[in-house]
Amino acid sequence: MLRRAVFGIGAGIVFLVLLGLGTWQVERRAWKLDLIARVDARVHAPPVPAPGPAEWPRVGPDDAYRHVTLSGAFLHGRETLVQAVTERGGGFWVLTPLRRPDGTLVLVNRGFVPGDRRDPATRAAGQVADETTVTGLLRLTEPKGAFLRSNDPKDDRWYSRDVAAIAGARGLTDVAPYFVDADATPNPGGLPVGGLTVIAFPNNHLVYAITWYGMALMLAGTVVYLLRGGHGPRPAGE
Repeated sequence: MLRRAVFGIGAGIVFLVLLGLGTWQVERRAWKLDLIARVDARVHAPPVPAPGPAEWPRVGPDDAYRHVTLSGAFLHGRETLVQAVTERGGGFWVLTPLRRPDGTLVLVNRGFVPGDRRDPATRAAGQVADETTVTGLLRLTEPKGAFLRSNDPKDDRWYSRDVAAIAGARGLTDVAPYFVDADATPNPGGLPVGGLTVIAFPNNHLVYAITWYGMALMLAGTVVYLLRGGHGPRPAGE
């Protein structure tokens, strides 16, 4: 009896843990669906002015992918190339500071260029000199680097769009703590290619929830079977 009691208590604890994990995944799924809906609403909302200095301290996750617009002049001599893999293949994102009328700077991801066009001289037509207006999506800084690949400012090797590190490496001040992914509006000469922002939020929580609940159900069935002796009623006469 003691062995059965210990087994039953242990199985009950595991059963409750599995139920808790399943419920947690259901809650995560609800959170993820809400996040997707909120991001979708920001992306498709009319563009608003990009946050100015007074708003910088409050920029956070709720601002990610906000549809924004800003105007100013590009500082092409201080652009930074960040390694990228896109639907067009491998190459670089072109991050260029844009100086606004108030003197503050915003890093703009103007878009993608293939590896053989990394030299600005090969895409001179796209180096817009006049004041311009950019519309795109506000993105949060990506500190340190990519998975297993750290940014190396000393050798000018960049694997993520780390605003503070890029600003420091380029000697920039009064820089917004975010960057902006330019939309698909064509640049002169066709490069860089904007509008390649990937917005994807994996949502496998329902599968995980079903898995945990299924394991809990299997455990409960196994426990009942074993506690009943591991067999059903015997035929008469046996």
